This record gives sequence, C-alpha cells and structure tokens, in this order.
Amino acid sequence: MTDFTRRQALFLAASLPFAGAVTRARATARKITVALDWTANTNHIGLFVACDKGFYRDAGLDVEILPYGDTGSGTLVANRVADFGISGSLGLFTQKSAGADLKAVYAVVQSETGRVVFNADRAAIKSPKNLDGLTYGGFGSAWENTLLQTIIRHDGGKGDFSTVTLGTSAYDALANGAVDFTLEVATWEGVEAKLKGLKQRSFRYADYGVPDEHTTLIVSSNAFLAANPKAAAAFVRATRAGYAFAVDHAKEAGALLVAANKDTLTNPALIDASLKALNDGHFLKSAAGAIGTMDKAKMEAMGGYLFASGILLDGNGKALKEKPDLGAYFTNAFLG
Repeated sequence: MTDFTRRQALFLAASLPFAGAVTRARATARKITVALDWTANTNHIGLFVACDKGFYRDAGLDVEILPYGDTGSGTLVANRVADFGISGSLGLFTQKSAGADLKAVYAVVQSETGRVVFNADRAAIKSPKNLDGLTYGGFGSAWENTLLQTIIRHDGGKGDFSTVTLGTSAYDALANGAVDFTLEVATWEGVEAKLKGLKQRSFRYADYGVPDEHTTLIVSSNAFLAANPKAAAAFVRATRAGYAFAVDHAKEAGALLVAANKDTLTNPALIDASLKALNDGHFLKSAAGAIGTMDKAKMEAMGGYLFASGILLDGNGKALKEKPDLGAYFTNAFLG
C-alpha cells in the first residue's frame, strides 16, 4: 500500500459521510472489461497507468483488466465476454473478415515493431534474398510464410526456405544456432536479447515490400460501441491519457506496470529498456505527435495486402473473392 493510499484510508475512516459518498460513486461507475492478447507487457502499459492514476475512475469507469488466458482477446470481445481487447492488426483483419464482430478504436503502436532477426555473426546474410535455403523458426501461421516470401522476393530471392514450428522457443533455437532466422518484436524480444548480450541483426518488414502497420490495436465490438457510445469514448480517452503518461513519465509508468504484475514481470530492467525502445522509436507517440490515432492509409494498405495475399478468409475458410470495406474495420471517432 502506498503512502498516498494509507493517508487516504485514514482520511476516509475519519469522514464517514464522505466515505459513503465515495461508495455510492463507485457503485454508479460503469464497469468495463479489457482482455489482453498476451501476458502483461509494455504494450499494455497505458491500461495499467490509467487504472493506477485514476484516469478511468475520473471518467466514471470501473475498469477490470482480465487475466490473459487461452481464449484470444478478439474472440472474447466478439462474443461480448470482454468490452475491449488488445489485438494485433492481423488478428483484427482475419477475424473480422471471417465474420467476427470487431472494430479497432485505438492504435497502441504507431508503426511496425516486428523484424526478421538472425545472429549477427552470419556474415553471409547481407540482405533478405540470402535467407533462401535456410531454416526459419516459426510460430505456425500462414501469415508468416506470406510475410517472409514477400520480403525475400522483394529483394530478388525466390522465397524458398524450410520452416520448423517452434513457438516462443524459436528464440532459444536462434541463439543456439538450431534455426537460421525468426521473427521478433524489436521492442520486447529484441530488447531482451540485447540485455542478454546476444548480438543480432535484422530486416524491417516495411523496407522490403510489406506495408507498415499499427502492430497493436485496441478493439471493441460494434454491438458494444453502438449500445454504449459515451462509455466507449470515456474509456478510449482515459486510455490515451494513460499511454501519454507513459511517454512523458516512462520510469514511473514502468514501475506501476511492474507493481501491478509482480508475479509475471520479474525483470524491471526489461520493462525500462522496452519502454525506452518504444518511446525512442516513436512507437507509442509518433514523430508527428499522434497517440492512439489510426492512420487510414496505413490500415487500408495492410488490409489490402492481406486480401491480395489470400490471407483474409470468410466464415467458411475460403479466401475472400472481393476486397472488403476496410473502412468498416476501424474508427478514430471515440478518440474525440
């Protein structure tokens, strides 16, 4: 318990009428649930800051961040188990194309944080075409092959490589040389590798034919947004205040995130370094000053790329024959 909380508790104990008023205010606060896409990490920092600093409370909301589980955040949101959820843009486009009731309302990350990564001592890998014939440590999605083939072919290669599906153990496999390359999030796994003293080099997707994207989004359902526009706007704006605080007060925000997730975030140095990478790279706040806003051209370019690549499937698992109305997949309206 912080000193502020102790002082507040003593004050409330001495002021029963005020305590009753606080109880009534909390009783009337609108309950909002948020699903995470992974165990708590720096992509989620604005949510935890907004909870801790009272931004949600001041907006009349009682926000619960649901623990990460086996069911994907997009599925929880589409089925109204959660009101909002953290989602990758790939998840948004693929799930909504298959019929899920989803709409993005906030861009957590302003540009792509993913990289193709390999050990720095691989002198023969000078550009993506040199990945032809090598072994990729993957995660089991069709998207990965499309992504890597685009990058390699854009550089003049054939896009032929072997794949071993490893999941998160791909990073250990890369470090010990069991695979030649993999994909990583530069602001998390990349930072972690650097802290461990691993020497790596990488290729940015957007440098080799893949549209830049808002890697991480906050999504809701059209059903929730239509029924609760004021609560949705209050949540989105308070969340933006949380992320803005994390940009301006990184050290304090990092400490708040760790304090709220002591069981899973056991390396504060990783949190500090990751948040520094997010801020230095203008991921949480763009160089132009955007926080939370989705770039229409960027969203539509990625959606169009996924459609053209045959990644977007309908509810029957068949590739979409007509390009969907990508403008229906996202909105900035709740940012104000």
